[in-house]
Amino acid sequence: MLQQFNEKNRDLMVNINGRLVHRDKAGISPFDSAVQGGDAVWEGLRLYNGRIFKLNEHLDRLERSARALSFAEIPPREKIIDEIKCTLAANEMRDGVHIRLTLTRGVKITSGMDPRLNQSGPTLIILAEHKAPVYSKRGLTLITAPVRRPPPEVLDARIHHANLLNSILAKIEANNAGADDALMLDTRGLIAETNATHVFIVRKGDLATSRVVACPEGITRATVIEIAAAEKIRCVEADLSPVDVYGADEMFCTGTMGELAGVTKIDNRIVGDGKVGPMTKRLSELYAQRTATEGVEIV
Repeated sequence: MLQQFNEKNRDLMVNINGRLVHRDKAGISPFDSAVQGGDAVWEGLRLYNGRIFKLNEHLDRLERSARALSFAEIPPREKIIDEIKCTLAANEMRDGVHIRLTLTRGVKITSGMDPRLNQSGPTLIILAEHKAPVYSKRGLTLITAPVRRPPPEVLDARIHHANLLNSILAKIEANNAGADDALMLDTRGLIAETNATHVFIVRKGDLATSRVVACPEGITRATVIEIAAAEKIRCVEADLSPVDVYGADEMFCTGTMGELAGVTKIDNRIVGDGKVGPMTKRLSELYAQRTATEGVEIV
């Protein structure tokens, strides 16, 4: 699974602090905190027929993360939404779009780690691309990565920060093994998430997902839990080990960029019958019904 260049994105206009520039001319200062230390927070948004699904929930998480990192200034929500609207209008976008929203601590007066060097306010970057869900609907292959997710006392995963090296190292392991993604464990040997998505397993008609300990509070994850409750499908948040995954009837991943995607093999073991299962398909359809009718109208 390797994303390909979409010709429709060749002349994208990117929004940096309210200034729209061609993708080939877009850039941020080498003194920006994102460059200096990955000191930024981010969200992935998806546009469906003029609406952004769960926009307020994403902006809530962005604000919580920025506050957890003690950002001195956070742009008002109305300002962020206006800049998203301007970006989509400039690119004539309405559907099938993924938006990468990044907020950095801003530009420093000189290079260094100290946040007191940031004295000019944050940097807001809005990158909107024509991008369909990135995962194959035929099923994903995972391996369990040797690199572990840190516990909250080291770095709380609920901060949706832009320092993704931990996940990138796991992704490298998946690439080297010829797998689509990597399952990541915490320091206790329990399942956190993959390098990019949350995970659910299905067992005897019930759902289970890992607790939010070494993984972020997922928006798509929360939506699946909401759908399960509405459909009277039992769903628990629990400590899950690789043994739980190996014995599952089905497994699937959730995330804004890829929506719901079934897992058919992990660590060279077949999950269930080796096909995307009926519960995964059912929940995918119910999720699609929500994205088709819900969301904040923005175009």
